[in-house]
Amino acid sequence: MSGVLRSVLYMPSSNERALEKAKTIPADAIIFDLEDAVAPDAKELAREQACAAVVSAAYGNKTLTIRCNGLDTPWGTADLLAAAAAKPHAVVIPKVSGPEHLERVAALAGDTRIWAMVETPAALFAVREIAAFKQVDVLVMGTNDLAKELRAALVPGRAPLYPHLTTALLAAREAGKAIVDGVYNDVKDLEGFRAECLQGQQMGFDGKTLVHPTQVEIANELWAPSEEEIDHARRVIEAFAEAERDGKGVVVVDGRMVENLHRDNALRTLATAEAIAALS
Repeated sequence: MSGVLRSVLYMPSSNERALEKAKTIPADAIIFDLEDAVAPDAKELAREQACAAVVSAAYGNKTLTIRCNGLDTPWGTADLLAAAAAKPHAVVIPKVSGPEHLERVAALAGDTRIWAMVETPAALFAVREIAAFKQVDVLVMGTNDLAKELRAALVPGRAPLYPHLTTALLAAREAGKAIVDGVYNDVKDLEGFRAECLQGQQMGFDGKTLVHPTQVEIANELWAPSEEEIDHARRVIEAFAEAERDGKGVVVVDGRMVENLHRDNALRTLATAEAIAALS
């Protein structure tokens, strides 16, 4: 399982300056992109630079992944073989269509973990099987491609995509996997970006994919537990421990009855806070 994933930043791997800058950006995870952000004549350079970045040990505690080109392209097989040799935290696979697709990926990538992109109708119909695939750690929503495939508008609030986002979320939760929200394209509209992050956080996503460093701070803020949430979580856990010691069947915190699910949420909140602290 991957670590905390509040902010997952795409970086074009053909751009050496961008790769250097990524070392100091406080994103939780980096996706070294070999696919959409790279022109055909720069694919081999991007692959070489992405793999060098992964093995460099220059990115601190960030989760490092490589997004490969599809296996239906001239570069996909070489991307997977090179990425597996570099040993990133995971390979990010675009346009995953189902478990058969993932079997082909695994045959080339060995035991490398997989982040599966959900961005096609085929992926939505097979999302439970994709999430349950043994090497998949994270589902990544590809909302741009998904909207295009569905002929839906990426309007503020994303109403046309809402049921599909929820379906993918349910599949991830059923499989016990992480899931990160899709990108927000207007890098100058930080107010709109904040609103979409808040929507994604309230829906239950574990974080958001980003296309620009200016978006990192907002994503990190909104997906981090507040001090009040951390304090409440500690009191819930302490109350449960006290009730167990005293043989009580009812636990009350701040005048409200709490159950096992609240304790589980509290434990998750503290684990997230500890993981964030470890990153810094």
